[in-house]
Amino acid sequence: MSTLTRPAKVATESPVRRTSPRRTGRRGAYKGLLFMLPFLIGFLLTYVVPIGYAFSQSLHEKKSSGIGFGPTKIVYAGFANFSAILSDGTFWTGMLRTLLFGAAQITVMLGISLLLALLLDGVAARAVRFFRAGLLIPYVIPGVVSTLIWLFLYSPTASPIVDIADKAGTSVTFFGGLNTYLSLGNLLTWQGIGFNMILISASLQALPRELYEAARLDGAKEWRIAWSIKVPNITGILVLTGMFSLIGRLQLFTEPLFLRYVAPESISTDFTPMLEIFDRAFKTGDYQYAAAESLVLAVVTGVLAFVFYRVTNRKMS
Repeated sequence: MSTLTRPAKVATESPVRRTSPRRTGRRGAYKGLLFMLPFLIGFLLTYVVPIGYAFSQSLHEKKSSGIGFGPTKIVYAGFANFSAILSDGTFWTGMLRTLLFGAAQITVMLGISLLLALLLDGVAARAVRFFRAGLLIPYVIPGVVSTLIWLFLYSPTASPIVDIADKAGTSVTFFGGLNTYLSLGNLLTWQGIGFNMILISASLQALPRELYEAARLDGAKEWRIAWSIKVPNITGILVLTGMFSLIGRLQLFTEPLFLRYVAPESISTDFTPMLEIFDRAFKTGDYQYAAAESLVLAVVTGVLAFVFYRVTNRKMS
């Protein structure tokens, strides 16, 4: 008796549901937007909103009713504050003073940072880490604290340097004329050497060591290797640190503000643009004009940083 066998069922695969590349791209964009959302919210609240508020304030001014004895009120003034800034000699004098001072101070600071980085590049790794940590300490210290330290050293009544000089029969003055710029420049250089040295040193460590070995085989000395091989290959980081330092000098505020308590006759309220804006807003009470000055300073800083970056890159390329 023959047995009948049932034919085996052919397994049919269910069709795979494929998503279109466009839909996949949209999902990736949404996920990326979610990751960026905290940054975007922070950027909006800490940059965009304050800038918008400052621009709104800059379009207004205070007006007194009557002949000047009545209550003041805020009225719309258009771009009157900006046109007044264009002819404000005090503001632009402070800007020029800061630029000239920054040009000298930044050159010295980056020169010392480059020299230290070149010296550390030939030291053993353990020693490099030790010296890096030591030179980075002034940058880690908050600007207010470091300014107070040097304020004590510059004080004509409490400074140990002045006391030692008096006992030696000489007089030391840290403020007045050129000494004011030297004292301020010394403070800023002390703060910035370590950070810039770390950046330059990292760029030097990234250079291929084969270049140095080939140069030594050709009989090149260490100073020649540093000048002809190392420095030309790290021009990018030198430009970057120079641009950051320029932006920082145009926003110079904390250091001259505290040093002014010791030498008010040497550091005026309009010594830097930021001091002028601070005095205009919180002492004079003209918030609208100060807001316009802050926007002009931001635009000038951005333009000068862009020009500096393009010019230095073109010369070094």
